[in-house]
Amino acid sequence: MTRIIAGAARGIRLDVPGAGTRPTSDRVRESLFGALESMDAIDGARVLDLYAGSGALGLEAWSRGATAIDLVERSRSAAMTVGRNTAAVSRALGGANAATVHQSTVHAFLGRASGPYDLVFTDPPYDLDDSTMTADLIALAPLLSPEAVVVVERARRSTPPDLAAAGLSPLREKVYGDTAVWWAEPLSR
Repeated sequence: MTRIIAGAARGIRLDVPGAGTRPTSDRVRESLFGALESMDAIDGARVLDLYAGSGALGLEAWSRGATAIDLVERSRSAAMTVGRNTAAVSRALGGANAATVHQSTVHAFLGRASGPYDLVFTDPPYDLDDSTMTADLIALAPLLSPEAVVVVERARRSTPPDLAAAGLSPLREKVYGDTAVWWAEPLSR
């Protein structure tokens, strides 16, 4: 079961798309968001959740005080699931309408999006190739605020993301079982 861990929508259960997604575990999200809160990276942030899956990362940020959330998911059925989850969190937040679901490929969305984003989650399928991951990060870079935090989640066995190619500087890295998470910031910070 996937649920919102903390904040105003705490305890809301989230649907998970049937196939092709791998929701971030509650344990990983709890640790990740603890770190982000200690960095003061959530409250008032404009958030981008790439490869949204169930939307758990972006919706967790919304529950914890982010003010605008864009959730990007290519799969039609998964985007519909994100839409249902967004509606459930919105109801828990008193009908707030700060989250938008975009059914699109990440690359296409980044080509037309307007920033700046303060907090970005990129949690692609574990089998996403390195060159596509790097291209996504390069396309994302101009959309970041100067104080942005970018969180990349991949399989532990994956090659670490090429943060430097996108003008990002690593902040920290942590492994949780088969999941590796990297935090980064713009080099211009």
